[in-house]
Amino acid sequence: MGRSQEFDTQTVVAAVLDVFWSHGYEGVSLTDLETATGLSRSSLYNSFGNKRGLFDAAVAMYLDYVIRPRLRGLTENPTADAVDKYLYSLSVAIAAMTPESPRRGCLLLNTATGMGAHDDALAEVVRNYRRELSDALRSGLIAIFPDAPDPALDDRTRILLSCTVSALVLARVDTLQAIAILDTARRTTTEWQS
Repeated sequence: MGRSQEFDTQTVVAAVLDVFWSHGYEGVSLTDLETATGLSRSSLYNSFGNKRGLFDAAVAMYLDYVIRPRLRGLTENPTADAVDKYLYSLSVAIAAMTPESPRRGCLLLNTATGMGAHDDALAEVVRNYRRELSDALRSGLIAIFPDAPDPALDDRTRILLSCTVSALVLARVDTLQAIAILDTARRTTTEWQS
């Protein structure tokens, strides 16, 4: 008879989320994961299969607890100020990051720049995230411009998506520039309404 699990899976995943967020998948060792969780390698393997299984669980938690709640204002009955509120919330989050914070930038984009080109499964997760973010921004733009033709909405969505992704990537190394990009995106959205 196998030994029963003596830890909470969600607590373990939350503990390693910051480790992966800070160092990326490739920069994290099994020793780092053992230290972060207080669990042995065998316990981690028995519960998650391998390092990748634990990373996949961390990505799922990141999407469910970090990304989707922030996108909710754009996807669930968005108002005409939803895009501005979203971009502003990113600025506030980035401004609050300290240089020591493990949560700088975006877990998925940070990881994609490292191993995404060599990992088809991760590349698909990043593509899905891009689609989800793009769809949310488009939904917010429709609340502002309900009669805009599709090509105009597509172009504006791409512009805001590019600004958002750029800001999230730069947030790791240049907080002020990341915030400036988001401020530009907010002003641009306002100018489109003129």
